[in-house]
Amino acid sequence: MANVEKISIALPPDMARLVRAAVESGEYAATSDVVREALRDWKLKRRVAVLELDELRLLVREGMESGPSIPADSVFERLKDKYSATARKRE
Repeated sequence: MANVEKISIALPPDMARLVRAAVESGEYAATSDVVREALRDWKLKRRVAVLELDELRLLVREGMESGPSIPADSVFERLKDKYSATARKRE
């Protein structure tokens, strides 16, 4: 690798064993490969979290702009009445 910076990290014993086992099994050529892949996964996970948050914000905004709101108590009361009536019909 042409442009790399060497750093040192400290891992708990169980993680260090996992890294060494991955190299010893031949899954990775070196411990740095394991760490690089873990960091790529971490970076992707963070990006996905940001995208999910952006999507949630968009959905909330769309909901707020879609018209007047209905109080939750009113909605739950209507649902309760609806399902009570359905249950009475079955009896």
